Amino acid sequence: MADKEEVFVGSIDQGTTSSRFLIFNKAGEPVAVHQEEFTQIYPNPGWHEHDPEGIIKSVENCIEGAIKIFEKDGHSKDSIKAIGITNQRETTVVWDTTTGEALHNAIVWTDTRTAGIARELKAQQGSDKIMNICGEPISSYPSATKLLWLLKNVEKVRKVYEAGNLAFGTIDTWLTYKLNGGPEKNVFVSDPTNASRTMFMDIRKLQYSDEMLEFLSYEFDLKKVHMPKIVRSADKEVYGKLSSGPLKGFPIMGCLGDQSAALVGQKGFEAGSAKNTYGTGCFLLYNTGDKPIISTHGLLTTVAFDFDGKPVYALEGSIAVAGSGVKFLMNNLGFSHASHKITELAESVPDNGGLVFVTAFSGLFAPYWIDDAHGTMFGITHHIERGHIARATLEAVCFQTKAILDAMQKDSGHELKELKVDGGMSNSALCMQTQADLVGIPIVRPKMRETTALGAAIAAGFASGVWKTFDELKEVNTAGQTTFEAKLDKQASAKMFKRWSKAVTMSKGWLAEEEELEGHETEAKEIRQSLKEEGLEKGHGLEKVDSTMTA
Repeated sequence: MADKEEVFVGSIDQGTTSSRFLIFNKAGEPVAVHQEEFTQIYPNPGWHEHDPEGIIKSVENCIEGAIKIFEKDGHSKDSIKAIGITNQRETTVVWDTTTGEALHNAIVWTDTRTAGIARELKAQQGSDKIMNICGEPISSYPSATKLLWLLKNVEKVRKVYEAGNLAFGTIDTWLTYKLNGGPEKNVFVSDPTNASRTMFMDIRKLQYSDEMLEFLSYEFDLKKVHMPKIVRSADKEVYGKLSSGPLKGFPIMGCLGDQSAALVGQKGFEAGSAKNTYGTGCFLLYNTGDKPIISTHGLLTTVAFDFDGKPVYALEGSIAVAGSGVKFLMNNLGFSHASHKITELAESVPDNGGLVFVTAFSGLFAPYWIDDAHGTMFGITHHIERGHIARATLEAVCFQTKAILDAMQKDSGHELKELKVDGGMSNSALCMQTQADLVGIPIVRPKMRETTALGAAIAAGFASGVWKTFDELKEVNTAGQTTFEAKLDKQASAKMFKRWSKAVTMSKGWLAEEEELEGHETEAKEIRQSLKEEGLEKGHGLEKVDSTMTA
């Protein structure tokens, strides 16, 4: 039987492709875990959605499954002192405040349907001042453009908005709202690490910015939309309690967006520390201390954590496609049914054979911010085989990380000494060695790589008193780490990166050209319809329209 004095913290890890519930002991070791994947919805090219109720169900199933394992191993659930939440960020949910009913599928952070809205916002007067207020550039990535798209295109959403009952939230808000019982308890909160990903929050004041709400209003008054109260990342009261299931009545005491949670889980508490998470996407966070640095090199300014009312900030570089690139090879091209086989395939060739794969399935994020890029391969010859494509897919993430690190050094004025890594792709030694070769600094991979979930547990643990100081966590998850040192000479590394940069330039413009062509086709149809309504027939003007629109 377990020691009666032993204490544990639960962690809800709600990601892009799966949900999990983990239970950690005070040493930061996971003692029970249950994971459940959920359906990915792709209604149109570039669109990505989730069923909001399906997300809640998957989380509830994970809690139930992990508790069964925990109790089977002789532990008592009463030894769990608090629960933390970490979640995919930017993904947007809207619901009716009177019923708690979601009004549309959640629009996922990778979704690019809002690229047109983003371009229109960029053209507005004052767009050059936005970054200094919210820390983010205008793009399809933040939650703001997703909310605007829903208001503009979904009648059900617009009607609830007009009635004054529209609630907006990212996944953390949706989880706490529903897990507390929905409209009955109406726990409606968000922490700064998530709120800073919406474009609605003033990055310095940690409050909604009237200036941002007015700028982003587009065709709507966003002040009519119910938005969650912004609260600290660790708190005993504000996140409420689970309303059902085996942990009914247990308190939620911490919340962090997934990448901030990974920085906390890697114990990146001091300014100058950094981590890179290779998950569905790839996200590099660099702790800048108690003052936000507004990037001039294509990075985001975000909140790392706020445990005591004194926020800590970070520079962030976001890559849209990392592990999802591997899944693309598996699911779309039939390369394998197991992700580790992709690494083995990449290892079957000595290099990329001259192939560069710009994996811009959702455009390119930091530091490029090219919404109209599409995935493209360059350097295809008769020599290229599947191993080269697999290797180029892994290298794409490493090249983008190199670009982000270069930008971070320019923004911060400091060179990074080492980079801590985690996430599924960090399991690939080839990928991590390639990363070390390209960035020229040690890559440090912990033995226990559940750092995102651990970060949420740490937030809840601080609020509940399981841990009281950062010093208590110094030795957590340090045994058995692996360090990858650069082996490639700088000249060869620079040559590889130059070729990548050329490929990025050549990948631009695909989406913009398609939308322009579609616009011409729509315009032609409208003119043709107008002429028909006026009684004009083919041979009396319509052929002139056709020739004009194709000229």
